[in-house]
Amino acid sequence: MPTSSTRTSISTRSRTRSIVRRLAVPLALSGVLASAAGATAAAPSRTHADNGRSAAATDRYYLRFDKGSVTNSRLELVKRVPGRDAVIKTYKAGSGQIKNSCAVGRGWLPDADARHPYAVQWHRKNFDGVINGFVIKLSDKRCSNGTKRTELFIHSEMKPNGRQGTIESERWTNQSPNDYYSNGCIKLHPTHIKDLFKRLDRVGWPKKLYVVG
Repeated sequence: MPTSSTRTSISTRSRTRSIVRRLAVPLALSGVLASAAGATAAAPSRTHADNGRSAAATDRYYLRFDKGSVTNSRLELVKRVPGRDAVIKTYKAGSGQIKNSCAVGRGWLPDADARHPYAVQWHRKNFDGVINGFVIKLSDKRCSNGTKRTELFIHSEMKPNGRQGTIESERWTNQSPNDYYSNGCIKLHPTHIKDLFKRLDRVGWPKKLYVVG
């Protein structure tokens, strides 16, 4: 039979084990939550990346849209260098259906000078929406009469996976100039927008777009 001293020792150990068991659950839960928070903090941002591999944004390059007509204008990739900036690549581009830049959903892009350029907000290679595939999002812009133009993109006609589809909005027919009409965005041939992405993934994504003409 246990002595009084032994019974006291057993009772003390029993209470200790009970306290440890009660502490174990919140401590374990705390560890799980800490691990989850760490995993969230460590997750890579996808603001600019489709696969986390795109080049960082840079001010060394910018885009410039030079207006000609709504179906025959030019989008230029430009590099800042001493003296006159160097045009690295030029693509044929369209914008809108009419030249009134205040016509929401129809007019071409409002002008944007060095003081008030468009911001290049993000880009995707697998965008799935009214427009698909290779897409560059531009910031909103007010036109000359104050009308705010929104949902402005640089895009083409393709499926979300970048391939050609069967419906009109996902198929580039090369029936110039019809394919270059848009609802107010900048529109490129599928091959050209893929080439632009490839170049910018290599040299760095620009932060700004200027619109002149």
